[in-house]
Amino acid sequence: MFDEKSYSLKMDKAIEVFSKELSSLRTGRANASMLDLIKVEVYGQLTPINQIGTISVSDPQTLSIQIWDNNNIKFCEKALRESDLNLNPIIDGQILRIPVPKLNEERRKELSKIVNQQSEKNKISIRNIRRNGMDFLKSEEKNKNISEDENKKLSANLQKLTDEYIKKIENKIKEKEQEILKVWICPVILLLLWMAMAGGV
Repeated sequence: MFDEKSYSLKMDKAIEVFSKELSSLRTGRANASMLDLIKVEVYGQLTPINQIGTISVSDPQTLSIQIWDNNNIKFCEKALRESDLNLNPIIDGQILRIPVPKLNEERRKELSKIVNQQSEKNKISIRNIRRNGMDFLKSEEKNKNISEDENKKLSANLQKLTDEYIKKIENKIKEKEQEILKVWICPVILLLLWMAMAGGV
């Protein structure tokens, strides 16, 4: 029996994976989720870094990780340095302080390309889920479990569902690209601009 809900849940899972991939991309502003995909080799296995310590945002350009087991600090530092996030953590006792460099124009463009590559990969996942559903419906019709009209109706519903999820991906791309391409202006410059506009300078 065709269960549209199961295909919706599969597409939800694909969107969830895509969202995690996007949140892990460094955008020039400290964000704890950017470390979500980093894994550290401890206790003989790869473990997500957020399961080894408490990650917090110290300020807009700095992350800090309170490592629970002092023996794991060096392993965490190594994993951060070897990631593709271009990070240089500083050990401060049981805390790793991680300055988040601001993005230059070249890196912003590179990240935009990565976002689009990830989105295409995710769209393919969504379309593969649709294709599996369509194949199942064809099989059901062939085996006389559903009629031709039922196949057409259910296929149309599945296509509509697919279009909705592709739209969700495109919206997430737009949001992330705006975040990447946004120029972060120093608060001091903002203050000076405000004073100038107010006639204070």
